Amino acid sequence: MKLWQAIFFAILQGITEFLPVSSSGHLVLLKNVFGFKDLNNSYDVMLHVGTLAAVCLVYKKDVVRIVVEFFHICGDCIFNISTFFKNKTIEQKSIRDGVDWEFTPYRRIVKNAYRKFVVLVIVSSIPTAIIGMAQELFVEDIVVKSTLLPGIFLVITGLILMLMDRIPEGSKTPKQTTYTDALIIGTVQGFATLPGISRSGSTITAGIACGLRRDFAIKYSFIMSIPAILGAALIKLVKIGDEKITSTELGYYAIGMVIAALVGFIFINLLINIIKKRGVVIFAYYCFAIGAIAIISNYF
Repeated sequence: MKLWQAIFFAILQGITEFLPVSSSGHLVLLKNVFGFKDLNNSYDVMLHVGTLAAVCLVYKKDVVRIVVEFFHICGDCIFNISTFFKNKTIEQKSIRDGVDWEFTPYRRIVKNAYRKFVVLVIVSSIPTAIIGMAQELFVEDIVVKSTLLPGIFLVITGLILMLMDRIPEGSKTPKQTTYTDALIIGTVQGFATLPGISRSGSTITAGIACGLRRDFAIKYSFIMSIPAILGAALIKLVKIGDEKITSTELGYYAIGMVIAALVGFIFINLLINIIKKRGVVIFAYYCFAIGAIAIISNYF
């Protein structure tokens, strides 16, 4: 891989990973229409790390609090499991001795908004992982062999974006958001692994359709992407195998990772402002145009 290629793909990843235009769809088009080679799995992992860093930078306060609450939840779950067996022993002792012994109370797991947020993201990640793995095993090779299906999916993304600006403003915050909402949004994110379906566009639209407040739907979509990006990176890591990387390429990869993070940071903030102003229709027209080009190019 040459330096210009590393920079080009890093910029492309940083822009299309967060703008609602499908990064995977663009990669398929570059491969099939312009003859670009597939990215090395190792470089793909580095780009994922860059985009992950961008999300963490934009929502650093929320991410830190969520990580802290996640470990507190794990601690409370372990305590409750221990308490369950302890209380069982006390119950048996009470029956045997005929004395009412005092039971240890359980700790409440979801006791604040951030803990609810953590559980919502976990619930959303379950269907995402199942659908994503199924797509990786059974669908990916079929979809990426031509530009027809990615082109159709880009048109579908355009329709989704047209819908986003027309959905009435919701009012749900983490407290009011249900686990059914989380499952719906996570399922949508799972199908967004198909090349041409925008992850950010589809999940934000799904969140708004479920009644989430617009700013919370945006935040939920991006923070929910963290485990999804980590999962995708892990899958790529498994595929690296005996892939050989020269010291020069390693330097290019590091440059690409930093560029992907910086570009991603800029375009996340740009998208947040655009969605708040209900201006994503421009991306819908773009997806229609690129989708049409992809469909037409499939026959030439």
